[in-house]
Amino acid sequence: MLRTPTGGAGHGTATADDRALSIGAVLLQLRDEFPEVTISKIRFLEAEGLVEPQRTPSGYRKFRPDDVERLAQVLRMQRDHYLPLKVIREHLDALARGEQVSLPSPGGQRDLPDGAWETGPGRATAARIGRAELLAAAEVTESDLEEWESYGLVAPTADGGYDAETVTVAKLVADLGRFGLEPRHLRAMRGAAEREAGLIEQVVAPLRRHRNPQTRAHAEATARELAELSVRLHSALVQTALRIRLH
Repeated sequence: MLRTPTGGAGHGTATADDRALSIGAVLLQLRDEFPEVTISKIRFLEAEGLVEPQRTPSGYRKFRPDDVERLAQVLRMQRDHYLPLKVIREHLDALARGEQVSLPSPGGQRDLPDGAWETGPGRATAARIGRAELLAAAEVTESDLEEWESYGLVAPTADGGYDAETVTVAKLVADLGRFGLEPRHLRAMRGAAEREAGLIEQVVAPLRRHRNPQTRAHAEATARELAELSVRLHSALVQTALRIRLH
């Protein structure tokens, strides 16, 4: 749920200008629901015509509440339905005209184009999509994806599809690419991830070999918790290293 700013008591009704937000404030609101969104992503969606914030005389962006909600709709359609931006724009334009827009439900099993599929509630595996849907979700070309695969950054599952984590990786690699970071630059990150996964595997391996199903389930939960801690540590170490270099 997006937080909506409200005026204080005794100040009357807030005007549109009073409620306009900077891009940083928009980022904070969106991150409640979309933790991976970045300022560069918001700017990219603006460049693609998905949102048109106002500009102050000095050139700063000011987003109205309906701009923030529109951004949230775009991000939901990308996350839940893997729709390309062109299709998302058409859906939003239709909604603005008061038309009904039919989107497949993100829950349950449904037919998807070009060999995409997903599992329903209660299954161990999250939604999987085909190659065409991955290209649309990451907004890249076939040659981009082939290069990522050659560096081991992205790989299909054993049954030939791409799971939700791979979609996330693809989107992040694409976002980094907009800053000039090429796949060859990201090999070190891939290597570090493999080493961290190896450490976690060593910790939970005894639990996973246990015959008790509850113990094996505890192993999976422990692995997820360790992975989260590892990511937080990595982020803190990067921030610390940057402070040392930039000051």
